[in-house]
Formats: sequence, C-alpha cells, structure tokens
Amino acid sequence: MACSKPPSQCDPTSLPPGPPAGRWPLPLSRRRREMSSNKEQRSAVFVILFALITILILYSSNSANEVFHYGSLRGRTRRPVNLKKWSISHGYIPLLGNKTLPSRCHQCVIVTSSSHLLGTKLGPEIERAECTIRMNDAPTTGYSADVGNKTTFRVVAHSSVFRVLRRPQEFVNRTPETVFIFWGPPSKMQKPQGSLVRVIQRAGLAFPNMEAYAVSPNRMQQFDDLFRGETGKDREKSHSWLSTGWFTLAIAVELCDHVHVYGMVPPDYCSQRPRLQRIPYHYYEPKGPDECVTYIQNEHSRKGNHHRFITEKRVFSSWAQLYGITFSHPSWT
Repeated sequence: MACSKPPSQCDPTSLPPGPPAGRWPLPLSRRRREMSSNKEQRSAVFVILFALITILILYSSNSANEVFHYGSLRGRTRRPVNLKKWSISHGYIPLLGNKTLPSRCHQCVIVTSSSHLLGTKLGPEIERAECTIRMNDAPTTGYSADVGNKTTFRVVAHSSVFRVLRRPQEFVNRTPETVFIFWGPPSKMQKPQGSLVRVIQRAGLAFPNMEAYAVSPNRMQQFDDLFRGETGKDREKSHSWLSTGWFTLAIAVELCDHVHVYGMVPPDYCSQRPRLQRIPYHYYEPKGPDECVTYIQNEHSRKGNHHRFITEKRVFSSWAQLYGITFSHPSWT
C-alpha cells in the first residue's frame, strides 16, 4: 500500500526506534524505584569502603605509634640503674676454663666498624690506649694505619661467631691477649645446651690461650630492661634486636672509667647527610650496603627483627655526659 504521508515520514529508516521485541517500556514509578535502589546500593558500598579504609589507617597509625616510632626518647620510663654498679662477676660466664672477666680499665677506646675511619691515620693513637675494644669480625690486617691493631676485648654477636672462628690467624692468633665476649639468645649461648658454646669450646682446644665469655642470661635480660627503661619500648614486642654496638658500649661503661668511641655517627647524622654521599656500612666492605640506608631501613622496618640504630644512638647521646663518653670521627656536639 502506498504511503499517503510525506516521503520523509514514510522512510522506515527515519522512524524512531521502538522498544525491543518482547519488551515494553517500564512504568515511570518502577524505573524510579530501581534508580533509587541502585543509588542506595552504591551508597552502601561507599560507606563500607570508607569504613574499611578508616579502620586500616587507624590500625596502621596505632601500630606505628606502639612499635615503630623510634628516635624520640620521650617514652623513657625511668633513669636506669647505673651501669658502673652492675656486677661484672655475675654478668659473664667463662666458656673456656674458670677465669673471671678482667677487672676495670681506666681508659678504653671503642673502634667501630664504620667507614668514617678510613683515611684518618688514627692507628698510632688507638694503639696507645690502655684497652681497645672492637666488634664482631672487623679486621685490622690491611687497615691498621687507620684503626690500629691492638685488641683487648672483642664483642661478638651470635651471628658472627663462625665468621670470627673461621679466621683464627686474624682474630685469635694475631693479638693473643684478646678477650672475647660473645652475646646471643640464651638458647644458643647458655652452657651446656648452647650449640655455639660447643663451637667456641672446640676452638679453645685448638688455641689454649684463647679467653672467652658469654653474656649470662640474667645480664641479657638486664640489657633488655635497660633498653625498655631508656626508650619506653619493649625490644621483643617491637620486633627488635639490640645491636652489637649497644652491647659493646654498655659493656665498655661497665669495664672502663672513661670511654672514647671512634667512628660512630650521631643520631641526627643521616637526616643531615647529603643524599648523594655514600658511606659503606663497614670499612672492610667497600661494596657493602650504605650506612644511612642500613640505619634508616632498620629503624623503620615493620617486619622481621631489626636493630633500632638511630634510637640506640639517641640513648648513647644521653649517656655521654652521664658516663663520660667521648665520640670522635665524627665528633658529637
């Protein structure tokens, strides 16, 4: 049949599209109800997401405040017991024979493992000290011009025992007067069950002049209590390990009337150091990790057990006047 309307209206392609086959437009009231329902669902999802994000932020903030905001010592709970009054005879267990840890030195130097000592030519000055204290497996061979060679005490972490004993010509025979003080968890260092104790005792059979002690379990607890008293933080709950530097400085205060520390940076050093300046963490590992990167990562790490180097240095700064400790290369002001 011919269309009686104008051609533009008779063209099928010009007609407005109709509803899909089998469907009719929904009533206006129903469409409004569905739109309102969709808005309510989106609002509910938004509220849930917002609540979850808020809870996550609060949890992270509380966790950080509880465990990881180190650096400030405002959490200090009390003035700790004077380290010079601690009983040396009850703090250190002889591992070879029945000797007692040597009595006090008048003047001690601590030679750190820091690369800040390279090029200082401090060797002769360090050699003149009455007692010289070193840490872990820091060698003197090849570095004696800067760090000296004399070693009266060497404080060694449980994790460094094998590195030290595998090189007896460097650490045992080179300076036979050296007294070793090993620290570690009681499960590893307590006689007779401690596995590392047996390793040290076997070394003593090969080197009869070797003198070695382990920090006693009671003294290990005292060190933990000391950290908590100074910082307001529980070492274990905050997933921290006290560093060998912590043990070394505390032991030096016990054993020595005056302590001079070489190569340890102050607590604010890394926040002021030029970013492009790189200093290896150990003077004997030129390709090792950067000092400040190591300090900062350990200070703020939330997983695993780490040292809180910067916090420890803030404690050392508070000890400087109390115990007459001097820091140089760099100097602390």
